[in-house]
Amino acid sequence: MTSVDELFKSASGSSKRKFEPVQDPNELYKAAKTDPNGDVKGKGKEPMVEDDMEDDDEAGPELPPDFEDDVPDDEEGRFFGGGMEQKTAQAMQYIDQQEEDEAAPEKFDTTWVRRFALNFEKKISKNAELRAKFENDPQKFMASEADLDTEIKGLSILSEHPELYEEFAKMGCVGSLISLLAHENADIAIDVVQIISELTDEDVEAQQEQWDALVNAMMDADLIELLTSNLSRLDEKVDTDRAGVYYILGVMENLASQTTLAEKIGQDASILPWILSRIQQKESPVTQNKQYSAEILAILLQSSSKNRERFIGLDGIDLILQLLSQYRKRDPEKDSDEEEYVENLFDCLICLVDEDSGKDKFIEAEGIELAQIMLKEGKFSKPRALRVLDHAFGGIGGGPACERLIEAAGLRTVFGMFMKKVRKTQHPIQAYLSLASNLTPSQQEGQNIEHLLGIFASLLRLLPGGSAPRIRTLAKFMEKDYEKIGKLIKLRREYAARVSPVEQAIEKERKSYSKEDQEYMAGEWLSRRLDSGLFSLQTIDVILAWLIAEDDGAKKKVVALLADRDEDLSLVRGTLQEQLQGLDEGEPGQKDFKDMLSTLLQFV
Repeated sequence: MTSVDELFKSASGSSKRKFEPVQDPNELYKAAKTDPNGDVKGKGKEPMVEDDMEDDDEAGPELPPDFEDDVPDDEEGRFFGGGMEQKTAQAMQYIDQQEEDEAAPEKFDTTWVRRFALNFEKKISKNAELRAKFENDPQKFMASEADLDTEIKGLSILSEHPELYEEFAKMGCVGSLISLLAHENADIAIDVVQIISELTDEDVEAQQEQWDALVNAMMDADLIELLTSNLSRLDEKVDTDRAGVYYILGVMENLASQTTLAEKIGQDASILPWILSRIQQKESPVTQNKQYSAEILAILLQSSSKNRERFIGLDGIDLILQLLSQYRKRDPEKDSDEEEYVENLFDCLICLVDEDSGKDKFIEAEGIELAQIMLKEGKFSKPRALRVLDHAFGGIGGGPACERLIEAAGLRTVFGMFMKKVRKTQHPIQAYLSLASNLTPSQQEGQNIEHLLGIFASLLRLLPGGSAPRIRTLAKFMEKDYEKIGKLIKLRREYAARVSPVEQAIEKERKSYSKEDQEYMAGEWLSRRLDSGLFSLQTIDVILAWLIAEDDGAKKKVVALLADRDEDLSLVRGTLQEQLQGLDEGEPGQKDFKDMLSTLLQFV
């Protein structure tokens, strides 16, 4: 079964997303906006709001054109376009050049941080004083607000010097910066959010202790609570506010890279309810912020069991199933925000059904039945529903879900997918690739074959012995002269052929390593074997061992099929023994799995 960590592996390495503004040339800025350009641009980021006017809309007359050799003289040949004599112009250019050459580049060090901290505090104090004194006369404090806004944006340069993060935190500036999230002018707060996003971005080349020093100071200043309060006051119908929400979500994504911080975010009283409300909003097409909210939810649920339990307590599973039910037959537009939104909802559901309480809620909310419909009628949703079922059946608590699948007549559906016919021109394993045409072959193989095998293994492991559901499952394997066992043997050989050369290469490497180095490389070697198909090979052998233990006819069929290539049950026995040796009884559920393998070994 694919782990939850693997599901998010690709997401962790992705480049930082960019906010995509929605243009509305007729929309006015809020009255309290202090920056005449209205941008919240930072280093390396796309602008939140695209101005309708270019940078050349400065007051006053148009500047004279640059002096060029091809500018025509006037009639007397004295002036060159701008009304200035050529010698005078050349002299002024020479002076300007000398001044530029003499200007030393600014040095960013602890002295700069201290100077900035002093100026920053002065700007904050002056603005607060003028706002209090002239509360009803904004014209008298707008200049100080513009100065404060400029100072905030100046902090962007700090992201290029993370070695100064610790000093910046010691100076107390972090607390002052975070306090501005409560500023009366929401645009000031939005600028602060963007700066926080830049300083904590994964692209910043900060060492862990530097990043921790900055972020810990932010958390001590109640960053999460202040971000939440801004989510409630921003109106996404306004461009700048919509961008503000986007940057708040970006900060959450940055913080959630640390499990402890992800847990703090998820345990906040308001954030998960806000996300629940946001992903339910009806939009056509799905906006970037709705998709991003679903992505942040997936990250928070993946990061912490406590977050999953809290979300389950908010009836989150039922709500996600309602949202996904819209896609049981309809596919989202390819490569759109909606497609990524639906993908994130499925990722959330997978995290939730890994919890025992989540499995119960999934059954209660008729999730098995919805998945069954998707398997039969969906296209985009089909492989994702299959993956959800695999996780819902996994672990010791998956028994009730297995029984519910059989009650919902799901055996015919999953076995039908397993026995899907293959065109003669196709490689046998390619049969499964058509299940999700928008995935690469390796992804399709990993998310379909592996999950079908995982479902079969769970059914055989968890359905009570002698029960009607178990008998019906075994009958499916026995029907039509054990054709499904024949398919399992073929798949086993496919995976063995892929694993074998990798194991041979590892064996050659092993001879050149000392005993200590071999122990160090053990994890790397196992990872390479798993990537080549070892996990699916092991799962197939567990299924075969169960069938051998349950039915003498099945045992004879397996032995006969293996004998076609001079193979025997020692192959199955070997993989079971390897799995047994690799188990750690201290991990949840491992003791039961060890007992199961020990029992199966007696039959092979």
